[in-house]
Amino acid sequence: MGPLEQAWAGGRDRDRMDARGTARQTRTHRSRQSVSGPAGPDTDARRRVPRTDVLLRDPRLAEAAARLGASAVKAAVRRAQEGARTGRIPPEPEAVADEALALLPDTACGLRAVINATGVLLHTNLGRAPLSAAARRAVAEAAGPTDVELDLATGVRARRGRTALRALQDRVPDAGAVHVVNNGAAALVLAATALAAGREIVISRGEMVEIGDGFRLPDLLAATGARLREVGTTNRTTAEDYAAAIGPDTGFVLKVHPSNFRITGFTRAAGVDQLAGLGVPVVVDIGSGLPAPHPLLPGEPDAATQLRAGASLVTASGDKLLGGPQCGLLLGEAGLVRTLARHPLARALRVDKLTLAALEATLTGPPTPTAEALTADPAALRTRVDRLAASLGADGVDVRAVESAATVGGGGAPGVTLPSAALSLPEPFAAALRTGRIPVVGRLEGGRCLLDLRAVPAQDDVRLAEAVRAAAGG
Repeated sequence: MGPLEQAWAGGRDRDRMDARGTARQTRTHRSRQSVSGPAGPDTDARRRVPRTDVLLRDPRLAEAAARLGASAVKAAVRRAQEGARTGRIPPEPEAVADEALALLPDTACGLRAVINATGVLLHTNLGRAPLSAAARRAVAEAAGPTDVELDLATGVRARRGRTALRALQDRVPDAGAVHVVNNGAAALVLAATALAAGREIVISRGEMVEIGDGFRLPDLLAATGARLREVGTTNRTTAEDYAAAIGPDTGFVLKVHPSNFRITGFTRAAGVDQLAGLGVPVVVDIGSGLPAPHPLLPGEPDAATQLRAGASLVTASGDKLLGGPQCGLLLGEAGLVRTLARHPLARALRVDKLTLAALEATLTGPPTPTAEALTADPAALRTRVDRLAASLGADGVDVRAVESAATVGGGGAPGVTLPSAALSLPEPFAAALRTGRIPVVGRLEGGRCLLDLRAVPAQDDVRLAEAVRAAAGG
C-alpha cells in the first residue's frame, strides 16, 4: 500500500473511531438522563431535601425524641422527606420539620383520647368510666416510687394500698372489710375459688348471664373448679328453690344482676333477705358498682342495700357507676373478706399502685365525670347544643340541634334512658370524625350522625366544634 493509500486508510480509521466515540458519548449522556432525569427545577428540589441529621437537630424534633423516642421521630422525618421529594411539601428544612412534627402522635402510647359523643355514659369500647382530674393527678403522682407498701414513719412494710382500702370502706360503711382485685370478673373468680372449689354454687337459671365479648358466667365459674347447681326457671325462681338445693356440698348461693337485659311479665325472683337465713354465704354480684342507692336509677342494685339485706359478700366493678379505674371490689363480712385476701390466687389478681391511686382519688375527690354526666341538666345540654349548632351552621355545616336519649351503658341500668341533646349531622360525618385529628365517636340514627352531649364535658365543646369543622372541610 502506497503512502497516499495509507494516509487515506488512516484517516478513515480515525473517522470511524471518532464516530464510535461520539456514539458512546451520546449513549452515555442518554443513559445518565434516563437515570437522573432531565435537568430542571424538580431535580434541584429533590437535591434540596434536608438530610436526616440536619432535621434531627431542630430543637422541636429533639424535644419530641426525648418525649416519644428516637425511632418514632426518625420514622416521621423519613415520611416528611418523602413528601418533599414528591413535591407535596416544599423541600425547605423548616417545612419538612413542620411536616414531621405534624405526623407525630401526642404520646408514646398507641391509645388515642377520643370525645365520647355516643350518648352511652360507660361505653366499654371507649374504656368505660373516664377518670376525674383528681384521679389523673393521683396516677401521675404514683407513677414514680411510692410508699405503696411502706410505712414512712416506722420504715417497715405496711399493708398494700391501705389508704385506698380505707377510703373504700368509708364509702361503703356497711361492709365489715373490703378488698380490691383487677376487675369485676376477677372478684367473682376469687370468691368462687376460695369458697367453692370442688363444691357447689347454687344459682338461678335466670341469672346464668353472658358478661360480654363472649364470656359466659357459667364457664367462668366452672373454670374455678366449682360445680353449678341451677335452680328455678328462666323467669321465676323462689327462695324455696334455693333452699331445696342447699346441702353439705354447697359453697355459697350466688345472686347475679342480669345487667345487660331485663325479663318482664310473668316473673319472680328471691331477694337477698329471703336467702340470708339459709345457713350458707350469700354472694351478690351487683356488677355496675353503685355504692348506695341513686335517685335516677331506682332499679339498679347497690352495695349498701345488699349488705343491709344480709349479703355475706358483694362483688362489683370499679370502672362503671363508681366512676373509677378498672378494678374488682369485694365488700362484706370481715372474716370472709380476709379469707379471700389471703388466698394464694389473690396475689395473682392484685392491683397495681396506679389503680390504687386512681381508686382512692375517685372515692375521696370531687364528683366524677360519670356522676356529672348522669346528673346533667337536660336544659343545659340543649343550650349547649343550640349554641354549637348556631356556630357551626354559620360556617356552612349541615347541622341541626335535636333531642336525644342517652343510656348508662357498661351493663348498668338496662332499659333506663336519660333525656339529652345532640348535634345531627349527615351520616358521612361519622367516619370523618372518628379518623380526624381530634377523634369523635358518635352514633348513627335515622340516617344521620348524632353527637350526643350527655357524656361530653362542657369544656370539650370547643374541641368538638373544631373536629366537626375539620370533618366538614374534608
